[in-house]
Amino acid sequence: MKILVTGGTGLVGKAIESISKNYNYEFIFLSSKNCDLTNYLQTKQLFQKEKPDYVIHLAAYVGGLFKNMNYMVDMFEKNVLINTNVLKCAHESNVKKLISCLSTCIFPDKTTYPINENMLHLGPPHNSNYGYAYAKRMLEIHSRAYREQYNDNFICVIPTNIYGEHDNYSLTDGHVIPALTHQCYLAKKENRPFTIKGSGKPLRQFIYSKDLAELIMWTLEEYKENENIILSVGEEDEVSIEQVALSIARSFDYENLIFDTSYSDGQYKKTADNNKLIKLIGNFKFTGIDDGIKKSVTWFVNNYKNCRK
Repeated sequence: MKILVTGGTGLVGKAIESISKNYNYEFIFLSSKNCDLTNYLQTKQLFQKEKPDYVIHLAAYVGGLFKNMNYMVDMFEKNVLINTNVLKCAHESNVKKLISCLSTCIFPDKTTYPINENMLHLGPPHNSNYGYAYAKRMLEIHSRAYREQYNDNFICVIPTNIYGEHDNYSLTDGHVIPALTHQCYLAKKENRPFTIKGSGKPLRQFIYSKDLAELIMWTLEEYKENENIILSVGEEDEVSIEQVALSIARSFDYENLIFDTSYSDGQYKKTADNNKLIKLIGNFKFTGIDDGIKKSVTWFVNNYKNCRK
């Protein structure tokens, strides 16, 4: 059996690759260099060539808070094209199961907490990322439409904030943990304050990429429902950006840090309910945030010259 992983050289794709030897499949880890998924003909040719039995769809045009705010059109159009082409070609190729990756940042801004799988469309997303958020919501609707019209086994998983090795450490476009990791690395190297944009007060649930990789493979093999499922640590593991920054600073053994409150904090919280997951999977041991950050920082330092930044 063959599994095609789009976005296969990204954060989660690399995490799946790191555990792939534990599974009896032929994995194909696709990068944007292999195929432009915004191009339907290229995507169709890829599916015709590889003939995958399963697809784990991770590919997306992504960035941190400020990229989301500044490139709304790009975020919407590129993601809609990628998702449309992947789902259409998976359907045409009779793929047995397709798992698409959403994000908790696409949930409504004005809502009650914790959010669960049934609340995805109950109001607009936060205005800082509506381009990306609506494109991802369309992916969920598109998957549902293929299930209802063609009985295709197309489902969506919803992870919380992902971090780990092989992330994008861009100072401007990276997500919070990799961007702060790079910031702290440079601050220590240049002997200047480690500056965190915002107050540090917003709360987030972070999931280590290799934990998510295992949960995605569980979803592929064991999850029999066709409804969305949140893949996340519990509400009790929610941490502030300040706690994350302090953990990163400790990993670098650097104590000179400040918070620049002239920058936007973005959405204050988006607590996700992982009860459905835990009820089905039982006792899953998540990697603790300090342990995960330590591993991620170590990898970043050791791979600084060649990592994405």
